[in-house]
Amino acid sequence: MSDLLYDKRDGIARLTMNRPQRRNAISPQMMVQMAAAWLDFRDDPDMRVAILTGAGDVSFCAGADLQLLIPLLAGVRQPEDEWDHRLLDDITLMQKALLRDFELYKPVIAAVNGFALAGGTEILQATDIRLATPQATFGLSETKRGIIPAGGSLVRLARQIPYCKAMEILLTGDPIAAEEAWRIGLVNEIIPQEQLMARAETFAQRIAANGPLAVRQCKEVVIRSSGLPLHEAYQIENEAAARVFTSKDAMEGPLAFMEKRPPRFTGT
Repeated sequence: MSDLLYDKRDGIARLTMNRPQRRNAISPQMMVQMAAAWLDFRDDPDMRVAILTGAGDVSFCAGADLQLLIPLLAGVRQPEDEWDHRLLDDITLMQKALLRDFELYKPVIAAVNGFALAGGTEILQATDIRLATPQATFGLSETKRGIIPAGGSLVRLARQIPYCKAMEILLTGDPIAAEEAWRIGLVNEIIPQEQLMARAETFAQRIAANGPLAVRQCKEVVIRSSGLPLHEAYQIENEAAARVFTSKDAMEGPLAFMEKRPPRFTGT
């Protein structure tokens, strides 16, 4: 069975980390498949939004597989199959899989159905809308193992939540509960387990119905302008505005509103 399930329909891509017996820990196969899925999602003009979740009702993602992935990367375990070889042949696949230093301006929704630890919390920070069950747990336990969360957390976390809470999570390595994650703004909503995927689908459908060029430009400007002086940030915003307001979608949206019909956006 595939370590990552990937399907696309109605403008929505769905990625499911599929190793419930290992709490959806990231294997070499999952890493390679996830990188390929994100590339496909990014480059498919029909895809407007993605949902990322984990199989089962216990874990979103428990981070890297300590038996398969970490020993392989450390050189303790020799490559045994095509997935091991593919990952070692192109180590940048790890960056793509974790959406770290990877250009993706289409929105991603995380449906966190349980443990999101280490790499699970790292990839969470690359998503845009985050829904979690009451049982969800978040944490970056790397310092407890004498290592660091270098999948993006040292850069992203303090930009997304208050500095002191980010440092508490990073330095202690202690997990936090869903309620605390919501309180500090790490997740958008806490949703009952049985309603989680339906809520994620609702969010995805609402976003997919909007102008895809406008949606992408909103995300791109927010990401590219982060940390810049205002005059530089406004220049990026101006460039996006010029691109969007001269598009066919910018004409279609107001026209559809006046004609009292759903807009037919094309992303152009």
